[in-house]
Amino acid sequence: MTLSRTAATFAPPVMEARRWLDGVTFPADRPLMNVSQAAPVDPPPQALRQAMADAALTRDDAHLYGPVLGNEDLRAGLSAQINTHYKATTGPEHVAITSGCNQAFAAAIATLCDESDEVILPTPWYFNHKMWLDMAGVRSVPLPVGEGMLPSVDAARALITDRTRAIALVSPNNPAGVEYPADLLLAFYTLARDHGLALIVDETYRDFDSRSGPPHALFQQPDWQDTFIHLYSFSKAYRLTGHRVGALIASPARLAEAEKFLDTVAICPGQIGQHAALWGLENLGQWVAGEREEILARRAAITDGFPKLAVKGWQLLGLGAYFAYVQHPFAMSSADLAPLLVKEAGILCLPGTMFWPENAPDGAAQLRIAFANLDAGGIAELYSRLSAFDL
Repeated sequence: MTLSRTAATFAPPVMEARRWLDGVTFPADRPLMNVSQAAPVDPPPQALRQAMADAALTRDDAHLYGPVLGNEDLRAGLSAQINTHYKATTGPEHVAITSGCNQAFAAAIATLCDESDEVILPTPWYFNHKMWLDMAGVRSVPLPVGEGMLPSVDAARALITDRTRAIALVSPNNPAGVEYPADLLLAFYTLARDHGLALIVDETYRDFDSRSGPPHALFQQPDWQDTFIHLYSFSKAYRLTGHRVGALIASPARLAEAEKFLDTVAICPGQIGQHAALWGLENLGQWVAGEREEILARRAAITDGFPKLAVKGWQLLGLGAYFAYVQHPFAMSSADLAPLLVKEAGILCLPGTMFWPENAPDGAAQLRIAFANLDAGGIAELYSRLSAFDL
């Protein structure tokens, strides 16, 4: 029997990890600590929820099909925010609203790649990017990161072939958390431009970047739209994960091609989520700034408390946005260690093997911890459990 495209890739990692909870009970004095997924557990703020309810009750168009590329007001609003944040000069014609950032990536790939084409992905990679490329018949070319969990432009250059169509980066990174320096992103942009490739930069977590000012100057480059494709998500900033609102920023010509893809998979993004995202853009700037400060405080708690694990042989490889990426001290592969941590320590996290090509040795020694839903006390408890764990 011929295998389908979906059989070309692996099971969704977060869903796979949740199955490790089956049949496991957690005592009241040691409840489950779920640090497996980068998603807020709290709902949107009350004012935003009220705005969503009002839209549902008073706007007939909130229940109808809308434009395939998203509502015009939201496209204009995001363009204006991008222009302020990045010192850019985009217009609404550069913006498409998508059903989440993953769909934005899928749409971008649909405009770039034929079957058997190649996309360069730094490893450890974001597994949903790898999964989509697998199902699209596109080869993922791994680019192992180096010092500081950062990819090398020279190493990427050596991987380019006549089938390469794009380089896809995530900054702040998932899974490693690290924030790519502006000069590194510009160097990748130059590499992509000089070879006629696209540079896709997924900036889902940019609202929690520790740096002030524009994180890069890619939007300021002449003819940026010929090379640069920006991906964004409203999910984390406004706690809208269940409403699936993302964005694809690219040339109008590319968006015209993306529109064909988006029309066939969703017709249009959900209306309530779009109204929520626009209300958030217009009203929640200070609230998001407070959310960022809280994330940065939790990031500091990760750093401050890590010596408790370091003395046990753990290493902190990467940190930022929602993630701490660590190296564990055990001989056991993380693929086996992560399910064991559920049973023995009440911790659900993802093994590094989920972020590397099959049989790559690096992932066996690594774990991803999504710390955004742990306050300082929760991080201290996490460290206490991990430091007490032994084989």
